[in-house]
Amino acid sequence: MTIRYLAGVAFVTGSMLSMNTFAAEPEYNLKLHHFLPPMSMAHTQFLEPWANKIANDSNGRIKIEVYPAMQLGGKAPQLFDQVRKGIVDISWTVAGYTPGRFPKMTSFELPFIPGSAKATSMALQEYAETEMQDELKDVHLIAAHTHAPGSFHSREKAIQTLEDIKGLKVRAPNKVMSDAFKAMDTNTVFLPVTEMPSALSKGVIDVAVLPFEVVLPTKIYELVKYHTEFEGEGLYTNTFLFSMNKDVYNSMPADLQKVIDENSGITMAGHIGDLFDNYEVFARKYAVDQGNRFDLIQGSEHQRWKDATAPITEQWVKDMNKDGYDAQRLLDKTRSLIQKYNDF
Repeated sequence: MTIRYLAGVAFVTGSMLSMNTFAAEPEYNLKLHHFLPPMSMAHTQFLEPWANKIANDSNGRIKIEVYPAMQLGGKAPQLFDQVRKGIVDISWTVAGYTPGRFPKMTSFELPFIPGSAKATSMALQEYAETEMQDELKDVHLIAAHTHAPGSFHSREKAIQTLEDIKGLKVRAPNKVMSDAFKAMDTNTVFLPVTEMPSALSKGVIDVAVLPFEVVLPTKIYELVKYHTEFEGEGLYTNTFLFSMNKDVYNSMPADLQKVIDENSGITMAGHIGDLFDNYEVFARKYAVDQGNRFDLIQGSEHQRWKDATAPITEQWVKDMNKDGYDAQRLLDKTRSLIQKYNDF
């Protein structure tokens, strides 16, 4: 991770030095807006380096200013519409922040669907390109991706079996997983990530359901004693959209569109997923060093959890079919694409 980080610093520094040699003023000054703080991994290792690479690859003809933490106004659920309407030029956001907006994408949010962030992100990008043209027609998609599969982070109780979670107050990451946890007889609570440390410390929730990538900056590893991970198919993931205003992209000459395109698509989705996978390992170490306990759900117990959440997937298929989708085909394609990129 140190080597990877230093390489990233060197890359960004090199890009910035190259920018200083650009003689002409940029032809395009673009604003990239997102919801995470400037110290977040997504900002420092993904979005800022991407913006600098675009500047470097375009010889300074495209300049992108990155605005973290909703600095340009609004709330995170508005980010997709901000880029769609041209309020900003580029945005990065969680697709699930606008429930019902991207129904086809929710197949990736079902329980026990995801593999690694890299494989699942590449699968989601191919899926978006082939199945979601209608849902994404109003923007130019740079990349769709996911984070690494989430885990349980519990204040006072180790979660080793399906029975251990019953009756606990669990923060649900999205609607699908809220339904899944309710089926396990938990009390689900919806909270923004920023409110979880306070909620844990005050006992408003017993369990945070998150990737370690979020556990580290929020210091949740200091507020809990127990972590439960899942072997094989991950418990859940969230989907993200990195998109550009369509009119801005279409206004660019072909050579500058090529710069954007060469930093987009399946390769870009895989790169983002790889960053999330690697940071998950890095962030997890802080919980290990804290002396917290780790449990792994595997084998027959893993199957019990999958069986317990199977009705949620079955209901998803029924609901999607009612809305006119060929749900089983979409679900089968989701699984097959993740397997394809797991083997990639």
